[in-house]
Amino acid sequence: MTDKIKVLIVDDSAVVRQVVTQMLQRDPGIEVIGAASDPLFAINHMQRQWPDVIVLDIEMPRMDGLTFLKKIMAERPTPVVICSSLAETGAEATMNALSSGAVAVITKPKIGVKQFLTDSANDVVQAVKAAARSNVRKLSGAGAASMPRPKLSADAVIDAGLGSGARMVQTTEHIVAIGTSTGGTQALERVLTCLPAVTPGIVIVQHMPEKFTAMFADRLNSLCDMEIREARHGDRVIAGRALIAPGGKHMMLARSGAQYTVEVIDGPLVNRHRPSVDVLFRSCAKFAGRNALGVLMTGMGDDGARGLKEMHDAGATTIAEDESTCVVFGMPKEAIKLGAVDRVLPLDAIPSAILSSAR
Repeated sequence: MTDKIKVLIVDDSAVVRQVVTQMLQRDPGIEVIGAASDPLFAINHMQRQWPDVIVLDIEMPRMDGLTFLKKIMAERPTPVVICSSLAETGAEATMNALSSGAVAVITKPKIGVKQFLTDSANDVVQAVKAAARSNVRKLSGAGAASMPRPKLSADAVIDAGLGSGARMVQTTEHIVAIGTSTGGTQALERVLTCLPAVTPGIVIVQHMPEKFTAMFADRLNSLCDMEIREARHGDRVIAGRALIAPGGKHMMLARSGAQYTVEVIDGPLVNRHRPSVDVLFRSCAKFAGRNALGVLMTGMGDDGARGLKEMHDAGATTIAEDESTCVVFGMPKEAIKLGAVDRVLPLDAIPSAILSSAR
């Protein structure tokens, strides 16, 4: 039997510490080894026993969570799950935390935190388990848990029948579809900052909570030659533009004549995610076919694996990120097992592959 995941909770709210401790302890694979009210108390505890995963607040007395996170990542990289407020300033701090090495985000409101966390118990447990399986060194170079949400496939949002894209001959209207999850914010930054403004249109699903995707897109837009923005329903997919699916919404590719657009819609969770990579990839198989490139990068679980296989079967070129650079080699591994992947590449080789595929 494998050892339990040792978790340290760092939050100045006694209520949050109590509720998170209780929900994690219900899972037989998790052990909470401590709960500290600020990072200095946490450091004292970590000198005696180092955790496998840290659940960390951002705004705390004596030392803020972001400073603590950077200190950990510099001295002894350890998986960190951010538990942050949805306030605008808190969201900005959380984006800074993701860019500094945090592997997951749990959002919490300022009011009704206890009930919110209780209702989100399964999400918290799964985030901790995903973090425990991550390789954070690559970032820098159960009551509710026993009753998971039903795992729906892309059939719940878009039917599997092939559209005209699978029969469409090669044209200059080329699109790139990218799917990522845990570790994906840093991976996307490394890829997109290497691409010129003439890159074919890109559509992206990054598993991220509602309200964070717009800020993430704004950050990337300030760093990249391409235009990066959160997708809106009806946006054109054109060269020099990358559209990121909004948190809490599915995004699908659509086509009108020779023009590609995106549809941003509500719908059930697919593979327990909304947005779902499988939904995006299936739509690309239907409406772009061989005119598309599918890229599946770091992430836990299997979202995107079946969709990438559908793109592959429709004639698209497909790429999976190599295990050597993945923070979590989950989604790419599942796609490889399905025979969905033409090429397996390390992260730094993906930008040139995107450009070569377009040519």
